[in-house]
Amino acid sequence: MLKTRILTALLLLAVLLPVLYSNNFTAFAVVVTAFFGASVWETFRLFNPKSNKAVIVAVFWTAAFAWTFFFSANGAGQSFWFVISVLVWVLRFVPSLKTGLPPLDSVGNTLLSLTYAVSLVGCFAAIVALYAYSPLYLLSVLVIVWCADIFAYFSGKAFGKRKLAPSISPGKSWEGAIGGGIAVLVLSTLAIVLAGEQLAGTFPIRVQASLGWAATFLVLILIVAASVVGDLFESQLKRRAAMKDSSNLLPGHGGVLDRIDALVPVLPLAALIGAWL
Repeated sequence: MLKTRILTALLLLAVLLPVLYSNNFTAFAVVVTAFFGASVWETFRLFNPKSNKAVIVAVFWTAAFAWTFFFSANGAGQSFWFVISVLVWVLRFVPSLKTGLPPLDSVGNTLLSLTYAVSLVGCFAAIVALYAYSPLYLLSVLVIVWCADIFAYFSGKAFGKRKLAPSISPGKSWEGAIGGGIAVLVLSTLAIVLAGEQLAGTFPIRVQASLGWAATFLVLILIVAASVVGDLFESQLKRRAAMKDSSNLLPGHGGVLDRIDALVPVLPLAALIGAWL
């Protein structure tokens, strides 16, 4: 299992890194559209596990996404999607971690599924916008979330005692989340101090140059907190749908949503912060 997981991760990096730095917008658009389509397909299955219309819905949403952000002249530059995404996370998805989700066969579930689909659009719109600004800037945001996740796992294994959300994801602990946050702060500080010139285009260095150290730490903590919320919300969806993984598209990892769940709330937030700076 671990070998499969590592091989899949290496294969993904072998595809994503050249696409990010090849300066080939067509290749970038194809990869982003493919990931978006897979995410929508998995999302529909999580909200409608008994339906057989997931492929049809995914094709429709994917075509609309591609047209809006890769063929329309003004689609990719709209901050509307980032604002909406952040608002729905704050006003709808975060409270649901406490209040729970509506039944699968309810109107509330249908509305929630559409809202989550909109947040996916915001996430992938942010990928397009951040890539247009700088592939390094986009990659640095991804690395922050990946580091938070990796160090949270090891911190939780070593020190985890207090459950973060036992009814949603029993394996996650406060110690793990805090450990992930501390790791991000330490690594970002080292990057700023030791490699500022070489990494001048990255997210933490840009924030620090504009806002100073205290604000940078607050922003990074907010990013880490958003990543934890995204992870927990997808876990809540899977638990309600009685699914271990969002799909089996990525051997050893589950589905695409299982890999990007933490990024769904983070990337629109990072795009808004970047636009503000």
